Amino acid sequence: MATNGSAAMNGKDAKDRSRSPRKELKKDPSKLTEEDLKDGFSAQEIFSSAITKSGYTYDDLICLPGHINFGVHDVNLTTRFSRKITLKTPIVSSPMDTVTESNMAIAMALEGGLGVIHTNLSIEAQANEVARVKKFKAGFIIDPVCVPPTMTLEELDQLKSKLGFTGFPVTENGQMGRPLLGLVTKRDTDFITDRKTRLSAIMTPLSQLVTEKEGIDLKQANETLQKSKKGKLPIITNTNLLVALVARTDIKKNVEFPNATKHPVNKELLVAAAIGTRPADRERVRALAAARVDAIIIDSSQGDSVFQHEMIKWIKKEFPEIQVVAGNVVTKQQAKHLIECGADALRVGMGIGSICTTQEVCACGRAQASAVYNVAKLANLYGVPILADGGISSPGHIVKALSLGAGAAMCGSLLAGTSETPGEYFYSEEGKRLKRYRGMGSIDAMKKGSDDRYFGTTSAIKVAQGVSGTVQDKGSIHRYIPYLTQGIRHGMQDIGAKSVSELQDMLQQGHLRFELRSTAAQREGGVHGLHSFERKLFDA
Repeated sequence: MATNGSAAMNGKDAKDRSRSPRKELKKDPSKLTEEDLKDGFSAQEIFSSAITKSGYTYDDLICLPGHINFGVHDVNLTTRFSRKITLKTPIVSSPMDTVTESNMAIAMALEGGLGVIHTNLSIEAQANEVARVKKFKAGFIIDPVCVPPTMTLEELDQLKSKLGFTGFPVTENGQMGRPLLGLVTKRDTDFITDRKTRLSAIMTPLSQLVTEKEGIDLKQANETLQKSKKGKLPIITNTNLLVALVARTDIKKNVEFPNATKHPVNKELLVAAAIGTRPADRERVRALAAARVDAIIIDSSQGDSVFQHEMIKWIKKEFPEIQVVAGNVVTKQQAKHLIECGADALRVGMGIGSICTTQEVCACGRAQASAVYNVAKLANLYGVPILADGGISSPGHIVKALSLGAGAAMCGSLLAGTSETPGEYFYSEEGKRLKRYRGMGSIDAMKKGSDDRYFGTTSAIKVAQGVSGTVQDKGSIHRYIPYLTQGIRHGMQDIGAKSVSELQDMLQQGHLRFELRSTAAQREGGVHGLHSFERKLFDA
């Protein structure tokens, strides 16, 4: 007679047998069924297996190819950032003080993604960054470098050498938003031998300039430039204050951004901003709402806290039109708590960023592929999108994040080093052009104010959960994002998914197949066997 223990063992054996390898293929190929031809495993089989108790990262997985019956140009990357915000590019720039301010947010929105302005700024400064994005119009330079009339040609030469362009508006004190006095261009300066000459003596004065008034659209500005045969068109107010500049070269470069993330009615670019969970952050929310922010990201390392619960409920009550992205979370239970508080989207990821040390310091977190799949599975029941935040270092990682249920990937290090990120470039001893990049959990960032994302209140002792470092120059977002999106399209084409929604339908139905990769398989899947090589990401 079987004991309770042996009965339990028999039950376990039966369960194990149900997970045994599939039966041998039929000898008659004409009788092969769809089940016979299945390779790999569904995400459910990999992440919900009772046998394996490991967490998986993106590199642990490989997506198996499907059937291609469409061109790569047919792949549609439209996806959801939150309940009410749709993106045509599934990439969001992270709210880090070395990644996203207004220049990055503008560029990301123009390319179909979204930028999240970091919270290591004063309330007024962060609101101003949001306002700059909302005021932006494609083709208009809203922050041209201005010079004062007292500047000498020698000083101007140094400025031109540093910035790489030759035309500058001359304003009363050399600042934007002040009365326009004139314009100085290459033709004004080239044949002046005395480089101590002041700009006021050689600039083209306002009375001789072609200008337009604030409120003109880009089409009209372009027509004015064509008629005047000028290279630059200052936009001024009725009191001659400089508010923008239109350059012929910029119009030629990019008049249209068909994928731009815009408001459906007023056509303003969409922008998000980060806040903390301190009581004072409610004043920050009010200022951001006044600047017309579209989404607020609550920036916490561990999002399932009473502080964040209260903040979500308060924002949704006071500003119901603003989308609230809560997090960070890595478990279904955390996700459920935040969704029930009113979250419109979730950030998923804890301790997996390239500059994050949370798992090492706090012994808490989760492997990112496991976190994305499990949280997305729960959030999908509520119709809430998730952002896969961290661990992204290639277009292939974004494909895997989308394949596991993410609405978009939030990227920090992937976008760091581009010309739109805050900070100045500098050169290493080897001559490489670099920019600084740091985690918001690093001591440097925490001293600027980001420590409340860990403690709820300021702590006397700051425990670093991130590091500071440098990244190499990647060029402009306007060249880099097209490379990333084309890589994503190629990946989805190989899988056999024509759109993100189709990809995630395949995931839920078990048609999207995966395999786990051994260490040797991961090594084999990268560059290997060469004495040396040069990695060139794209040619554009």
